[in-house]
Amino acid sequence: MPRFLLKLSGEALAGSLEAGIDPAVLDWFVQQLGAARSSGAEFAVVLGGGNLFRGAQLAAVGMDRVTGDRMGMLATCMNALAFADALNRAGIPARPYSSVPMPGLLAGYEAGAVRAALAAGEVAALAGGTGNPYFTTDTAACLRGLELGADLVLKATKVDGVHAADPVRHPQAARFDELTFDEVLARNLKIMDAAAMGLCRDHGLPVVVFNGRTPDALTRIARGDKVGTRIASVAANGGAR
Repeated sequence: MPRFLLKLSGEALAGSLEAGIDPAVLDWFVQQLGAARSSGAEFAVVLGGGNLFRGAQLAAVGMDRVTGDRMGMLATCMNALAFADALNRAGIPARPYSSVPMPGLLAGYEAGAVRAALAAGEVAALAGGTGNPYFTTDTAACLRGLELGADLVLKATKVDGVHAADPVRHPQAARFDELTFDEVLARNLKIMDAAAMGLCRDHGLPVVVFNGRTPDALTRIARGDKVGTRIASVAANGGAR
């Protein structure tokens, strides 16, 4: 069965709220994931934490970067607990894991155990980023995707793919159906950080960027439909561009 690594930002869970988790948005994502999973697809989800804590803001006024990143890891753990709970309440077996073990709260992440859980039909909610400061949750998503044998990394955003410029400020900006990793890096397109892009490029793990609030987008991706922008080492016709 196809296996996907979904990156879901904290901001996505906040919905229209300035901070926190919007219960209606949380349940909506659970429904979408449940529908996509019904086809037999396996999902692991890496959670961000920007809805609860943003270390960059406090770093700007003097907080130590390492301290801020560790606080951000804790924020992702709260989101993973909430997401796994919502999945379980919906009848979808799920378990949260943290890159930094928290006995009594979260199981420690171990790739073999999570692969077995995915194969058994569970959804894995992954928190704590990589467990190290200076690495984003985007990089964590690509790393976990490789470790877990994912077929695709799915990056849920607020727009319908990758554009030549910010589509919010530039509504006429062209949208790309596909790109290579080298093109993304050369154009300095702010999709994921360079470490995440380089990791996927070097190991041949494609990324699909799509609008996470589009109904049935996950289901369509799971059945192989073209949704959003696909980024891979080579163009779809098999040749480097």
